[in-house]
Amino acid sequence: MSSKPEPKDVHQLNGTGPTASPCSSDGPGREPLAGTSEFLGPDGAGVEVVIESRANAKGVREEDALLENGSQSNESDDVSTDRGPAPPSPLKETSFSIGLQVLFPFLLAGFGTVAAGMVLDIVQHWEVFQKVTEVFILVPALLGLKGNLEMTLASRLSTAANIGHMDTPKELWRMITGNMALIQVQATVVGFLASIAAVVFGWIPDGHFSIPHAFLLCASSVATAFIASLVLGMIMIGVIIGSRKIGINPDNVATPIAASLGDLITLALLSGISWGLYLELNHWRYIYPLVCAFFVALLPVWVVLARRSPATREVLYSGWEPVIIAMAISSVGGLILDKTVSDPNFAGMAVFTPVINGVGGNLVAVQASRISTFLHMNGMPGENSEQAPRRCPSPCTTFFSPDVNSRSARVLFLLVVPGHLVFLYTISCMQGGHTTLTLIFIIFYMTAALLQVLILLYIADWMVHWMWGRGLDPDNFSIPYLTALGDLLGTGLLALSFHVLWLIGDRDTDVGD
Repeated sequence: MSSKPEPKDVHQLNGTGPTASPCSSDGPGREPLAGTSEFLGPDGAGVEVVIESRANAKGVREEDALLENGSQSNESDDVSTDRGPAPPSPLKETSFSIGLQVLFPFLLAGFGTVAAGMVLDIVQHWEVFQKVTEVFILVPALLGLKGNLEMTLASRLSTAANIGHMDTPKELWRMITGNMALIQVQATVVGFLASIAAVVFGWIPDGHFSIPHAFLLCASSVATAFIASLVLGMIMIGVIIGSRKIGINPDNVATPIAASLGDLITLALLSGISWGLYLELNHWRYIYPLVCAFFVALLPVWVVLARRSPATREVLYSGWEPVIIAMAISSVGGLILDKTVSDPNFAGMAVFTPVINGVGGNLVAVQASRISTFLHMNGMPGENSEQAPRRCPSPCTTFFSPDVNSRSARVLFLLVVPGHLVFLYTISCMQGGHTTLTLIFIIFYMTAALLQVLILLYIADWMVHWMWGRGLDPDNFSIPYLTALGDLLGTGLLALSFHVLWLIGDRDTDVGD
């Protein structure tokens, strides 16, 4: 009946005809296609039905694709329609706004590391630290838990909040329970492995192995990691929810606040628990394996809770490599601390090590979290290859390009010198470190701190993009490596500075003795 017009209309529908334009900005192309049917004569009605039905089918396919992508991104039954405008907000940040949002949490985190350094400067003279020197090896490994667990948690939740995956109560509760259970699993395992590393690193140089000391280290490490992660995880969740409610980017505040409390709480718990267990060394030795067994027995509970959340199920299975490797790297820094803290030529290492390590880890964690959020706004890991170059970026690209990540790198780097000057002045006023702050000491210290942060920011720019290109989520993989490298670089560069200062005769250990 209409054998000639139909192929022509079908030809136009496929985009090869001269009049059809299904790719116009008006949508899936229904109106222009329907308009062509007016010139088809009496038989045009039948063709119009075919055209509209195919346009409707195309629209349904597009809607199904959008819904499918949305379900893959959050795996939630709740689909919010007003999430589109939210993600671009971090891209509009200026250098001033970035610095203003980062400054207060950065100073708060710095004073937290100063407090941790003062605590370490005091407890290093306790009997448990003198008799069981392997506890010093635990210090960077357990303080590094803020990078392995809490900072990773903060980065993961900040990204989820920025891309709209915590907007509904159901999504929020799922993210909280899954992530809290996940970090308890990781804390227990990492605490146990850190104690093994401390025993091995303490046994290799001396050739002496003590079973009671090994159980003491294991019980102290596992208990400290578990309690500290529980407390800090709850604080992180509150900070991220609160920052979103008042309009602050969680990437700028969550990780520094995690670090500000992480060092102090972890070191205080480690000192108190190890001292309390050491008092029972000659009376109730069986309490050490009981403590370890108690926390290990809780592992199945946390595993079940973590598996219920799709967001944490993958991390539960595949997120162990960075956590364990980062713990091993931090333990090497702990070995350096163990060998230098009791040397008179390195007086002050105990108080300055948490500060330089903490500041470097805080700044690089902020940068890694920001880059990860930026990449998540443009797709899923492994999808957007142009955003994830395979080659190492040049330093000029990292620090001097006009994009927002380079701008934040400049702001974070410029915070190093004024921040450390404030922290050094605070330590001097409190007469910590048993050392005098001379001009040459400040120059060497600042050189070490600037070099540490410079290297970390460059590595973060390469590592986050490289992991993204390989399909790995940087929120789960990058920050543990970066903070562990910060611990190793900070401790190594600080020890080198102290050694050079000792060679030129600039160390004065009269203050505070």
